[in-house]
Amino acid sequence: MKLSQILKDSNYQLTQFTQEHITKLEQSIVLKYSKNGDVPYAQCLVRKKEIKLTPEETVRQLYLLKLHNEYGYPYERMELEYSVVFGREKKRADIVIFDKDMPNSVYIMVELKKPKLKDGKEQLKSYCNATGAPIGVWTNGDSISYYNRRDPNYFKDIPNIPSVHEKLSDILQERWTIDDLIKNDKIATQRKSLKDLVIEMEDEVLANAGVDVFEELFQLIFTKLYDEMESTRNKSRHLEFRNYGDTESELKSKIQALFDKAKKKWKGVFEESSKISLSPSHLAICVSSLEEVKLFNSNLDVVDEAFEYLINKSSKGEKGQYFTPRYVIDMCVKMLDPKPSETVIDTAAGSCGFPVHAIFHVWEKQLKKKGLERSHLFTAEEKLPEQLDYVQEKVFAIDFDEKAVRVARTLNLIAGDGQTNVLHLNTLDYERWGDNTKDENWMKIYGNGWWKLEELRKTKNENRDFQFDVLMANPPFAGDIKETRILARYELGKNSKGKQQSKVGRDILFIERNLDFLKDGGRMAIVLPQGRFNNSSDKYIRDFIAERCRILAVVGLHGNVFKPHTGTKTSVLFVQKWHDELCPKVDDYPIFFATMQSPSKDNSGDKIYVKDTDGTPILDSHGHLIVAHDLFNHDGVTQDGIAEAFLEFAKKEKLSFVGKD
Repeated sequence: MKLSQILKDSNYQLTQFTQEHITKLEQSIVLKYSKNGDVPYAQCLVRKKEIKLTPEETVRQLYLLKLHNEYGYPYERMELEYSVVFGREKKRADIVIFDKDMPNSVYIMVELKKPKLKDGKEQLKSYCNATGAPIGVWTNGDSISYYNRRDPNYFKDIPNIPSVHEKLSDILQERWTIDDLIKNDKIATQRKSLKDLVIEMEDEVLANAGVDVFEELFQLIFTKLYDEMESTRNKSRHLEFRNYGDTESELKSKIQALFDKAKKKWKGVFEESSKISLSPSHLAICVSSLEEVKLFNSNLDVVDEAFEYLINKSSKGEKGQYFTPRYVIDMCVKMLDPKPSETVIDTAAGSCGFPVHAIFHVWEKQLKKKGLERSHLFTAEEKLPEQLDYVQEKVFAIDFDEKAVRVARTLNLIAGDGQTNVLHLNTLDYERWGDNTKDENWMKIYGNGWWKLEELRKTKNENRDFQFDVLMANPPFAGDIKETRILARYELGKNSKGKQQSKVGRDILFIERNLDFLKDGGRMAIVLPQGRFNNSSDKYIRDFIAERCRILAVVGLHGNVFKPHTGTKTSVLFVQKWHDELCPKVDDYPIFFATMQSPSKDNSGDKIYVKDTDGTPILDSHGHLIVAHDLFNHDGVTQDGIAEAFLEFAKKEKLSFVGKD
């Protein structure tokens, strides 16, 4: 019997264990008949008796093998179902390892009973406090966490447990380089996301710390990105965003100094005078949670998912603005295929997903042209001059939400090595942009990007029409624009009879505004509510678009794509503005239609990942989980999808932008 069959429909998994250990346990299984079917049994490695293999017991036996074979602990130093006394109540710990020199003292406590981290960690902490165990481990076979108990309220994350010949101090005091971080990255080795860690920190310290959670975590992530970049460019440099046994006040001084250096390198995200407000003890807990996470990675999911959670939490989703999943962004980028010579903008940028993935797409072309291999993309390595030039001169983004703009600027400052064209503006209210440019503080932060944007105006001193080649956006759906001053500037501010309306959906005005940003022959992808494509009352909008553009494609997204934030059914509209040469106007032409069949997320909004026949998640070439969707072929691991089908259609139709780099 396969262990994956035993774990089926449970919250336990096998990811943490080697195939050798899995095979060894499978070979020891004895099946016993019962009226409900065969029941698996095996000889317990510690108790030396036959035991029934439940999902929890399976993970326990595998972890015993790991403790013995990988860490060298003899089974004689272990006990299972160890009695832990709480007053009159007794509970049983899954695995304990006793101290070598004090055989009655618990050295390592392992908790498996609670397969959800939050519950498991609470249980583990209570057992460690009751027994005095200095080291705790929680695992469900998929994720794993290691802790050093400093005092009853402070459990420090540690990268691993000591092997039989090591001391705890060997683990704690070791100086880390970037290579150590890559090897021990929690996201890869412990199967945790940054969002999980953020929620953990919120539960443990931030909720009651009396601080702005978004601001404090943003400062720490910003500082850690800087620390990783410095160490990547100097491989022998020791990482500073790490507690090497510092006192809490020493650690706070060190992290503040690092934050100050990061602010100097990447200007315009934080005030120069800004300070970390967390108390030294709260900061120590947050540093221990984040120190073993590698934020620089080949995609942006690591930081983006955490920022989406924080921004939505602080704005409570009031603006109807939800970050676009990376796989939807990648489909749009593949279909519109921006070139190194082309300008790109996102007019409702959020955390800047569309522009940053356009950057990745073009960087790949630039590397390929030089015969260089595609490297990890969101990385700290130095970039080619033409790669930096593309980010600094061709890529733009605008958003009205100040927090989103600061996140977007951070990601773009890193990609552009200290320069960015991400602007804090109200895209729809372009008449008032002049107020921003008269503000000295605004110009200090955004002036360089603004001057570059001015150069792309169609008419000097006018902010309505621009000359962009490619625009990709997911404008906010929620809320109507009611200001007559703004509505009067838009044709779509009028109804089908030409009468000005008292209110118009924000996304409707974004359609017109986005087309104003594009040059003739320019192309756009925009995420819209499904109703805009089939409501009879919205026919005037469809006519407006068809008059100005060739409709290239409509891709219906699955209803789960934007969950858990909203279940609104959406589609992506792809168009190209009419142009005498690039896109000559015709009355009759084929349109590419496709509907996403694979949901990509379950009904709760949790991502569904590609797995092999055994149920083991398949990783891509960078060690990332792959979301199960049918939008495009992921690194040759999944089937061709909608993007590839569109490119075939586009070649057949001889669309101007296909097959040209």
